[in-house]
Amino acid sequence: MIFYYKSNSAFLISSLLLCSILVESFNNGGVTVDLIHRDSPHSPSYDSSSSNTRFQRQRSAFDRAFSRKTSLASSLSRSLDSSIDAPITSGGGEYLMKIKIGTPPVEQLGIAHTGSDLTWTQCEPCTQCYNQDLPLFDPSRTSSYRPISCESEQCASASAAASCDSNNTCQYKVKYGDRSYSIGELAVETLTFDGGVSFPKVAFGCGHNSDGTFSEIGSGIFGLGGGSISIINQLQSSIGGKFSYCLSSDANGSSKISFGSNAVVGGPNAVSTPLVRKSPATFYYLTLEGVSVGTERVELDDYDYSTMALGGNIIIDSGTTLTFIPSEFYEGVVSMLDEAITATRVSDPRGMFKMCYQSEGGFSSPTITAHFKGADLVLPEGSSFVEVDEGVVCFTLVPSQDLAIFGNLHQINYHIGYDLVKEEVSFLPTDCSKSL
Repeated sequence: MIFYYKSNSAFLISSLLLCSILVESFNNGGVTVDLIHRDSPHSPSYDSSSSNTRFQRQRSAFDRAFSRKTSLASSLSRSLDSSIDAPITSGGGEYLMKIKIGTPPVEQLGIAHTGSDLTWTQCEPCTQCYNQDLPLFDPSRTSSYRPISCESEQCASASAAASCDSNNTCQYKVKYGDRSYSIGELAVETLTFDGGVSFPKVAFGCGHNSDGTFSEIGSGIFGLGGGSISIINQLQSSIGGKFSYCLSSDANGSSKISFGSNAVVGGPNAVSTPLVRKSPATFYYLTLEGVSVGTERVELDDYDYSTMALGGNIIIDSGTTLTFIPSEFYEGVVSMLDEAITATRVSDPRGMFKMCYQSEGGFSSPTITAHFKGADLVLPEGSSFVEVDEGVVCFTLVPSQDLAIFGNLHQINYHIGYDLVKEEVSFLPTDCSKSL
């Protein structure tokens, strides 16, 4: 049985939404860093005011999940244009990564996104910039800054139809789902993590015109997607196309993200599922085959989904809180749950969730398992049902008419490794509050 734990639900619903990164180690091509949760007291964005309650933080995380899903789905239906199109909202589902750029290195705080490829930061001179706490990066004060020419392969990989300025420098334009944007020039620079781990000649965007809903804490975007211009692919010779993360259930503890040899996930309890290559290459697609409630299982291909039953039918995303599954398939899962749960069914007071129960006097649900191709994942305790208001718990798998997403709430306490060379994602049950 899975039991609901009220004490840590505030953390569970918004894991990995905003983080600051500190390098811990770099051995044999591997680096591991700490992730500070957005709602943790250690976060630079932490709101300690009494008006910002646990339930308000939860609702904000849920709102960001729905907004992010809408942007992702919209991007998949749009045709390519001359700009880099980032199918996310600039202010939702983000991390903060502390990195240094240039020689000598200058600290920047980048919003990390697995749903975005291009890394960029605001730069001097700036014709239009949103307010940020850190000084703007000044390329005139670094000896390792080199603009990228329009004829380079990096320029071609960054945009389907990159523009040029009068100096033959490659120009980028990235747009986000909430109409935020960044425009500037592509260049190469030395990228340094705290602790002195440096990577030379990394392509990034030097933004001279950026605006929208970006946080003042962040100075740009750190791209962790699957596209060729992403940091993961640019550093492939050093990290072998590998990165991993481990999300803790302890709000005051630290989660982890690793690159290279430190990101290998294996062992007798590890399971792996194929990483399916589809367009756009930014996203990490998996194949969901079914969901079990206790010993009862519902299959995805039992429903008339001409595309959903095919390979690569769900995106795994560390920046989306909730898990979205096809609507008719969702109804099959809900039907099994309703038969198994004895608590009183109630309505969500705010109308966001379709399946909710009274939690007074205790609440429990059967074990829920997501069946991916070759990998069965038991959803973590306390993540399937979360208290959204006093005495009301709601089911955190939600229906979707267009796009399926496996969200971070259901990835907690798994060490999840991405191997872009082997084209697989591996899962190992792990106490992520402890050192990897």
